[in-house]
Amino acid sequence: MKERIIGHVKRVNGPILIVKDITDAMMMELVQIGEQRLVGEVVKLHDGLATVQVYEDATSICPSDNVYGSGMSLSVELGPGLIGTIYDGIQRPLEQLMKASGAFISRGLNFDAIDHAKKWDFEPLASAQQEVVAGQILGTVRETSRIEHKIMVPPTIGRATLLDIVQKGSYTVDEVIATLVDDEGREIRLTMIQRWPIRLPRPVDTRLALKQPLITGLRVIDTLFPLAKGGTVAIPGGFGTGKTMTQHSIAQWCDADIIVYIGCGERGNEMTDVLREFPQLVDPRTGQSLMERTILIANTSNMPVSAREASIYTGITMAEYYRDMGYHVAIMADSTSRWAEALRELSGRMEEMPAEEGFPAYLPTRIAQFYERAGFMKTIGGREGSVSIIGAVSPPGGDFSEPVTQHTKRFVRCFWGLDRQLASSRHYPAISWLNSYSEYLVEVKQWWNDQSDGSWYQSREKIMDLLQKEVRLQQIVKLVGPDALPDTQNFILEVCSLFKTAFLQQNAFDEVDRYCSVQKQIKMLCIILAYYERGLEAINKGVPMVKIRRLRAVQEMARMRLTVTSEDLQAIDKLQLRLERSIDQMGGIYEN
Repeated sequence: MKERIIGHVKRVNGPILIVKDITDAMMMELVQIGEQRLVGEVVKLHDGLATVQVYEDATSICPSDNVYGSGMSLSVELGPGLIGTIYDGIQRPLEQLMKASGAFISRGLNFDAIDHAKKWDFEPLASAQQEVVAGQILGTVRETSRIEHKIMVPPTIGRATLLDIVQKGSYTVDEVIATLVDDEGREIRLTMIQRWPIRLPRPVDTRLALKQPLITGLRVIDTLFPLAKGGTVAIPGGFGTGKTMTQHSIAQWCDADIIVYIGCGERGNEMTDVLREFPQLVDPRTGQSLMERTILIANTSNMPVSAREASIYTGITMAEYYRDMGYHVAIMADSTSRWAEALRELSGRMEEMPAEEGFPAYLPTRIAQFYERAGFMKTIGGREGSVSIIGAVSPPGGDFSEPVTQHTKRFVRCFWGLDRQLASSRHYPAISWLNSYSEYLVEVKQWWNDQSDGSWYQSREKIMDLLQKEVRLQQIVKLVGPDALPDTQNFILEVCSLFKTAFLQQNAFDEVDRYCSVQKQIKMLCIILAYYERGLEAINKGVPMVKIRRLRAVQEMARMRLTVTSEDLQAIDKLQLRLERSIDQMGGIYEN
């Protein structure tokens, strides 16, 4: 990086610096401050002054310190070795930082994001003298047992001719693996590393329709409020409602190829649990460590606030890189409220005019820019990949009317609202079936109907209708008591209660219940609706509801989530057969 002095510090206001004597600087330029070379970024230029936000502790900075320009934007290194690494908000590997400075990060430390000394086994897929375009695969590297890393022509290069490419062998990421000549006759040497500005979305060919759901293994999500691959969802909830645990469960069990987990401004003990648990978790699909498909970005609440603001962009840029290879990537952002708070603090220090609750007026724009980078794309290399964003929101006091939650709802199409009462009653995941919604239902309807012989959408509508009826009936019960209701209406309350405990509730620590396959979800929903329909018929024939509730098959149905594995789904079919036969026999007796 070519350094030059672009100015001198005039004023220090926490992580915000005013730099004078500006000679040659550009917006969003990466700069280094003082002799400790603290990392910063130019965020404003006006009247010969520059405003710089520093991504490290700015305690040692003094007026008149030199500011060194780099001539480039804040960027991330993209190449083999990202998977399984833990970074801070500006892509510095935390393991290297710990070795250099211990448990507390010293100022001015800087390390390569990727190990430049490690050799990777490169297998070429292109040949000399062939024409190549941006995004085309030149070769592959086996990054982990599950991820084959594709070395691509950078997006900044148009059409070019491949002069030569190295033979199959082991190379470091700095070694030249191919030489190109573009249309203007310039020679371009390519290594396995690309650099990309974090605030600039990587280019794509086409944005495709979202037709395939992201299967999470959580019944309340997959069946009631599905998220499409390439979609966006917000998980708002107050303290202790289970946002982080829900994201952990999705990260372990969802069918995305790669997980990018961004701990943005969360408490240090929560991030410590993540950093300790993730390497020990087993990927259920491969039996290997979950870290073999995971990138972690840890930026806790006691780290510099401006690095928290950058961590979101760092994570999504790495996700887009793997999307360009044709992978499906899921981003867990925990939480965007802390990111918005960082924007608020930085905006206040820059003396910008505040909007509602002190947040900057551009908060909706920033939230929109982040979520818009999700999508199911046809890449410029002709492959199909997706980035799905699952963003946690931490509204103060659980108030969903605060600005971050409200603005997020404008830009996401799926909403999993966590309910404090459910969490207090130990109902997990505490996703409210009354406040949540998904606008992807129509898009994924065909996929789900293909899995269920066309019955899924209709079954989901029936159970949601019952849950709505239950709310109205519960209001009557509170006024006059359950004895005032006829058995037909009491039976709705009974079925909904069973549905909540036997279907919506899920135990993340139970070997059987922690993951529910698509087919098991469909059969569980089917048997509960069959219980409702047959039971209603029997009640209309005069059978008391109490007798139906006491059937042995009903008790077994209440425990099926814990007793029936995803491999033994015939057990649910047999149970449904016994249930229907028992209710029909009872109805026949009373009818006669």
